[in-house]
Amino acid sequence: MSDQQRPGRSEVPRPTGPRRGGAVRPQLSGHSHTPARSRQGASQPALRLGRPRPRLRLVSALLTLVLAAFVTRLFQVQVIDASAYAAKADFNRYQPVELAAKRGDITDRNGIPLATSVDAYDITADPYLFTPGQAKAAGAPQQAARLLAPLIGVNQDTIAKQLSTPDSRYVVLARAQTPQVWDRIKQLKNTLSKQAARHGAPGLLAGIIAQSTSKRIYPNGDLAAAVIGFVNGENQGAGGLEAELNSELAGQPGQATYAQSGGELIPTAGGQEKPAVPGTTVELTIDRTIQWAAQNAITAQVKASRADRGYVVVQDPRTGQILAMADAPSFNPNDIAHADPSALGNAALQDAYEPGSVSKLMSMSAIINQGVATPETHVIVPGTLQRGDHVFHDDVDHGTWDLTLNGVLAKSSNIGTIEATGELGTTQPEANQVLYSYLRKFGIGQPTGLDFPGETPGILAKARNWSTSQQYTIPFGQGLSLNAVQATSIYSTIANGGVRIQPSLVKGTVGPDGQFTPTPAPPRRRVVTEQTAKTVAQMLESVVGNEAGTGVSARIDGYNVAGKTGTANRVDPATGTYRGYTSSFMGFAPADDPRVTISCVIQNPTVGSYFGGSICGPVFKQVMEFALKSLEIPPTGTPPANLPVNFK
Repeated sequence: MSDQQRPGRSEVPRPTGPRRGGAVRPQLSGHSHTPARSRQGASQPALRLGRPRPRLRLVSALLTLVLAAFVTRLFQVQVIDASAYAAKADFNRYQPVELAAKRGDITDRNGIPLATSVDAYDITADPYLFTPGQAKAAGAPQQAARLLAPLIGVNQDTIAKQLSTPDSRYVVLARAQTPQVWDRIKQLKNTLSKQAARHGAPGLLAGIIAQSTSKRIYPNGDLAAAVIGFVNGENQGAGGLEAELNSELAGQPGQATYAQSGGELIPTAGGQEKPAVPGTTVELTIDRTIQWAAQNAITAQVKASRADRGYVVVQDPRTGQILAMADAPSFNPNDIAHADPSALGNAALQDAYEPGSVSKLMSMSAIINQGVATPETHVIVPGTLQRGDHVFHDDVDHGTWDLTLNGVLAKSSNIGTIEATGELGTTQPEANQVLYSYLRKFGIGQPTGLDFPGETPGILAKARNWSTSQQYTIPFGQGLSLNAVQATSIYSTIANGGVRIQPSLVKGTVGPDGQFTPTPAPPRRRVVTEQTAKTVAQMLESVVGNEAGTGVSARIDGYNVAGKTGTANRVDPATGTYRGYTSSFMGFAPADDPRVTISCVIQNPTVGSYFGGSICGPVFKQVMEFALKSLEIPPTGTPPANLPVNFK
C-alpha cells in the first residue's frame, strides 16, 4: 500500500521551485492573502522577507567601536605618551660619550717633542646591549669578557662586572689602545655578527664601541724622564711635570651624543656635540742634546762605581734656566709597569743630602763680603782642631799648613774653614747668625721655586738652634741638607755676579690658538756684591787650575774653569745614620765670563774612589765640554787668576 492509501495520514504540501539552492518564490494573489493550494489540494504556508536594517546597525556599531579603540590608542601614543616613547626610542638609539681632549706636548727649548700624543682608541661598551633581552643570549657579559680580556689586557672578571653595570649606557673598558687592537676587536665583532644574524640575534660584541682619543708617548725613551714624569691609565699626569702641569696639559674634555648602530657611533642630525679643548703645549728650558750628554755621563759613572744613584744639573747662570737635569738610574715612561718604583721620582730635587765641601763656597762668600778677610789672608791650619767636645780633621792627614784663605778653599780644608768663619762675629753665636743669614740668601732651607712634585726644601735649622757640633760642621757642609738644584743655584749665583735668579724649568707655553706665551721672568736677589762674586770665582779657579787644588780632573783645555769638590759623610735614608759618602763636583765656565753651571752628585759609590774630585770631576768635565761646544761658547782667552795657595 502506498502512503497515499494509508488511512489517517494527510497529504503534505511541497513548495514549488528547486529543493536546494534556489529561492522559494511565494505565490501572491491580487485579492487575497490566503495562500494558494498545491495541485494536490494541500495549503502552502506564507513566507516573509528578513529586515536588514538592524543587522546593518549592529555591524556599524561594532566597526565604530573598533575604530574608536584604534583612534584612542593612536591619540595616546602620539599625543599623551609621545614624550615617553620618544625618550625610550632615544634611550635605545643614542649613545652619550665624552670627547677626550688631546693632551698638550712637552718639548725642549727648541720645540723638539719630549712627550707627545698619538691617535688611539678608548674601548668602551654599552652595558644595556649585554642584557638578556637585548643580547638574546644568557651570560653575554661573561662571554664577551672572555673574548676581550686577551685583546685589551684587562682582567676578565673586571670586564664582566663592567658589562653587567645596571642602568648604564657607557663604561670604559680600556683606555688609549692602539689602532691595531681596535682592528682585531672589529674583525672579531664582524665574525660574531655574521654568525648571530643567522639566528636573528645581534652579535655578542655589538655593544663594544671604540672612541677616538690619544695615547701619551715619549719619543726619547728615558731621556729627561725624571723631569717630564709620566701619565697614568686615565691619561692624567702622575709624576714630574706631567703631574705638576696636568691642568694645562690635559685640556678640557667635550661631550657628545651620537646615534649608535651595531657598536658604531654615527653622527646624525639628532646628535649634540660640545668640542673638546686641546691641552696647552709646554716648552721647557731643557736642551735635549745637553740632557742626553748629562744623562749618558752620570749613568755610566753610577754604573762604574756601583753607586746608589747620581744626578747632574746644568744651568744657565744668566737666566736661571735649567738646561739639563739627569738622574741615574732612570726609567722609561713608556713602560711604567716594569719600572723600578725607586727610580720613578726626580732625585735631583727630591733627595735631601749633606753637601760637604761644595758648601764652603757660601762660607767663603760670607767672609769676603763681610770684609773679614781676603783671598791672600794668612790662615794657620793645624792637623787637628778641638772645638767643644769634638776633634776635627781634614780629609787627609797633615801637619800644620800655612795657607792663604784661597789655599783653604783650594785644598778644601775643614779646619781652615772653621777658623775663618769664626771671624764672622765677635762671638761664636754672632758668627753663626751671620753665616745663617747668607745661607738663607743663597736659598738653603727654602723651596727652589720650581714647585716640582715631591721637591725637598732641605734642612737648615735656625742659628740659635745649632748644636755644639753644628756650629762648626755647617761651615764646611755637614749638619745641613739641600737638593742638587739648590746646590747648583749657589754656584750660579756667584757666576752671575752675586745675583741669585730663581731656577726655572718652563720657558713658555703654546695655547690651542698657537700663541706662544713666555714664562714671566723669575725673581732675582742680590746675595753678595759683584766684586765679592768675582773674587770668589777667582778662588774657585785655583781649585781646578792650581796643582795643589782638589779639582784638577775637571780641567778643560783652553777654558778657565771655576769649581769645587765635595766629599761628605752620607746619611743613610733607611737607618738615619752615617753610612758611605756623597761625592760631588760643582762649577762653571768660562770662569771669567760664566755661561754654564754644572753640578754632579753621586750617592754612596762602592767601587773605586769616593772623593768628589776623582769620581765627579770627570763627569763635570765631560758634560761641560759638550755644553760649551753645543752652545758654541768660545774660550775667553783671559789668563788664569793664579791666586796664591800657600802663605809666604
